[in-house]
Amino acid sequence: LVTEILARLLLARSHALRVASLLTRFLPLLSASSRRRRPLRPPPTRVPSSPAGGGLMAGVGFGTTTGAGHPPAPLFARSAAVRLSAALRIPEGGGSGRSCKTRGRCSRGCWSQFGSGVSASRLLSVRRRGAPRVSSQRGEGRGGEGEGGAEWESRLVRTLLIDNYDSYTYNIYQELSVVNGLPPVVICNDEWTWEYVFQCLYEEEAFDNIVISPGPGSPTTLFFQLLQALGYVHGAQITYAPEPVHGRLSEIEHTGCNLFLDIPSGSKSGFKVVRYHSLIVDEDTLPKELIPIAWTTSEHAHSFLETETSARMPIFLTNSITQSLCADSSAKNVESSNMGREKVLMGIMHSTRPHYGVQFHPESIATSYGRKLFKNFKKMTIDYGLRSSALPERKVAFANEISRRLKVTKLSVANLLMGQHIVSSGIPKSKDPKYLKLQWRKFNGMAKQVGGSGNIFAKLFGDQNAEDTFWLDSSSTEQRRARFSFMGSKGGPLWKQMTFWLSDLSNKASKGGGYLSTRDADGEKKTIFLNDGFLDFLDKELQSFHYDKEDYQALPFDFCGGFVGYIGYGLKVECGASSNPHKSMVPDACFFFADNLLVIDHSNDDVYILSIHDAHCPRSRAAQHGTSEMKTWLDVTEKKLLGLVSSQEKMFIKHKLSTRPSNLSKPKFVVAKSRRQYMKDVESCLKFIQDGESYELCFTTQMKMRVKDIDALGIYCTLRDRNPAPYAAWLNFSKENLSILCSSPERFLQLDRNGILEAKPIKGTIARGATMEEDDHLKFQLQHSEKDQAENLMIVDLLRNDLGRVCEPGTVHVPHLMKVESYATVHTMVSTIRGEKIADLSPIDCVRAAFPGGSMTGAPKLRSMELLDTLECCSRGVYSGSIGFFSYNQRFDLNIVIRTVVIHEGEASIGAGGAVVALSSPEDEYEEMLLKARAPARVVEEYSKELGSENNLASSSFHSELCDREPLPLD
Repeated sequence: LVTEILARLLLARSHALRVASLLTRFLPLLSASSRRRRPLRPPPTRVPSSPAGGGLMAGVGFGTTTGAGHPPAPLFARSAAVRLSAALRIPEGGGSGRSCKTRGRCSRGCWSQFGSGVSASRLLSVRRRGAPRVSSQRGEGRGGEGEGGAEWESRLVRTLLIDNYDSYTYNIYQELSVVNGLPPVVICNDEWTWEYVFQCLYEEEAFDNIVISPGPGSPTTLFFQLLQALGYVHGAQITYAPEPVHGRLSEIEHTGCNLFLDIPSGSKSGFKVVRYHSLIVDEDTLPKELIPIAWTTSEHAHSFLETETSARMPIFLTNSITQSLCADSSAKNVESSNMGREKVLMGIMHSTRPHYGVQFHPESIATSYGRKLFKNFKKMTIDYGLRSSALPERKVAFANEISRRLKVTKLSVANLLMGQHIVSSGIPKSKDPKYLKLQWRKFNGMAKQVGGSGNIFAKLFGDQNAEDTFWLDSSSTEQRRARFSFMGSKGGPLWKQMTFWLSDLSNKASKGGGYLSTRDADGEKKTIFLNDGFLDFLDKELQSFHYDKEDYQALPFDFCGGFVGYIGYGLKVECGASSNPHKSMVPDACFFFADNLLVIDHSNDDVYILSIHDAHCPRSRAAQHGTSEMKTWLDVTEKKLLGLVSSQEKMFIKHKLSTRPSNLSKPKFVVAKSRRQYMKDVESCLKFIQDGESYELCFTTQMKMRVKDIDALGIYCTLRDRNPAPYAAWLNFSKENLSILCSSPERFLQLDRNGILEAKPIKGTIARGATMEEDDHLKFQLQHSEKDQAENLMIVDLLRNDLGRVCEPGTVHVPHLMKVESYATVHTMVSTIRGEKIADLSPIDCVRAAFPGGSMTGAPKLRSMELLDTLECCSRGVYSGSIGFFSYNQRFDLNIVIRTVVIHEGEASIGAGGAVVALSSPEDEYEEMLLKARAPARVVEEYSKELGSENNLASSSFHSELCDREPLPLD
């Protein structure tokens, strides 16, 4: 007994010593993190908090682990690195008290390089997957000592990636997965307890290095900008940059240390990097232990096209900086006398520790040599101590165990969003599985014969004010932007409508749940409360479908029946956002289950009619096969189509806009914010950006008008004629007294039959010209606008990050960057991002990872949405959400709800706004908002009947939301 007691005391003493050693390392960090609770009011010589702001200098951090008596392992910090260097004032020689047996160097990760920023709680997500796909664009590297050629490139390296709630972290994840041969383990900065950190790093030796992401906030308050944090902890001062730089590029000159090995340096060298920051480290205040290693070649940044050369741009880049063991003497002795005062510090390193930080974003799509930076970091990690062939296998095995524990203990995938990689929780089990069978018929070239899709919709679904109908309308098919249109109405026995309202509790929790009402084809209605929210319910519904692939393999389109409707902006609370301060006046989501639909192929005018039934439901089978007394829907619809040719003209003409007397005064939309207030709020956005709280804020407002018994379908038909769009839509929910008239040119997200996810964000809009010459000039002006390029680039990097959460490593790419597309009233700048979905993730997992669309929020997404909630005075509702379909065969296609009129309870509303960046002008932002609202607003105002003076006022429900309202000027 005495022996056992003594043994326990000795063991306790050993643990106490380890804890004491760990606390010695982290007490300075804990002290630094406590500052985040103080008001953000730094003295004039310091700078207010910068969220994603700091840029890579507030960028990425890298490091490896160390043991007692051994120098720290590499740490790399993007833009945050310089800040982190200052922020990481840690006693030398601190360690776990364990000896290192790996060739005199320890391969354990230097957690002290992480720092402590604490943020809203997030769930850890780890995926164990096969070897990631490697891009054909590979950086060059040199072998280590005793290794020939590029043998080190095949070695496996396990990285701990710490996410500071940034919107670019998963660009780093994708890059590290390819470079390291293994996906990194991603945790949020407040995810693990110190005890578990100790276990992973020192007892299990699970990681070879650590990479720290950027994030919102300043090192004076939040531990997010690693480069700046590196400087701040060591006593350097954080100040405002000469100008905020977001989504713009600079050429870099560097010292040639190992981090920048084989990367060119200087003006016109081809080494151009993307910057996202408004704060910098004052180089004059760097302590002796911090060495500057990189600078911009000049004070001024440039646009993407301005700096683009014939050199091939890398496809995969990351937002974090590799921890480099480049504490070589050459960096200390570099000649820096030629570095002019106008140059901005872009990188630092510790003189005795392998800690590095950069201010730029190596992960950005427009940064050159980003992959090479990460490969250099891997090489330095291997040279530093990753020599044992057994060690990586043990690290991988332990990390797999972490993944297994997480999958067992963590909740739904919704809790992993907006900062976590998605971990499949398995296919949800349904209590009511359905075995769906599909029947379809094809009519070659019929659409042209009957006068087009408008005539078809009017004849088949336009009766009785087109109640309970949908029309996903590819009214703009030029340049192959869209090919198919889908339409249908209340129909077969499987038809139902689902209407969801978030509960008031959802304003205070990430998943507050809400009320779901369902109505079937017979009018029977049921209401239930969904504790886990609408998206969780929809996920289970989709997973309950069983089907035969042979039924639809011959069809050229992806929607074969299923759910069609919209997801409102308020469902952001089911995708990681913290709250909804404004209650939506319309349902937060509304969908039909369409068991009968008609499809038009605009490439050849073919028409398809489809019908699905449940093979295990007698009523559904009877309706599908019919009897002598009851014709099937397919038979009835075919007969109507064949009889449409003779009536095509008069069917669609009744929905055309009629000319009204010019002497009648027309009702006007009322804007929620006056010009003065709108511009004042844009100035507030600019202040947030200057202080580093965001890179880009997509600020919006609402305008409303009373319309009473207006012909909503007639308005939509006029709108589609005047402003055709590839992702237009008509939705009518009669029981909700709700019609949605959408002429959106923007795709949010699509999952096709090949498992490819695609996003097509729009950022950059300008009006069309009155003449061909003027139009060409305006198009050229948009293409070369520095502001619009910056907007687009930031959102492209954001969407790459969102897709990176749910796509196979190494597959996210950008086939089209900043392409200008022309529509009836505007030119727009569009980019395309694609990636291959991870096989065991569901369609809803993909939507959760990216909703709301980044083009409607800004970046970093979470922080930007919080800031926008404080400025916008009313709910966005349907606007900024998504309209589209979820097919029963697990495919989907959703748009971004813009250029849209929502008519609800006799009131028409339109949302409009624009992205505010550092280069924005308040007056220009106001004019851009008007431009985007003008086309749909003009159609409604011209179409409105003369209903009296009350039409000139917003409804009473809107009065409480108005901020110094005024009529919308359309001229």
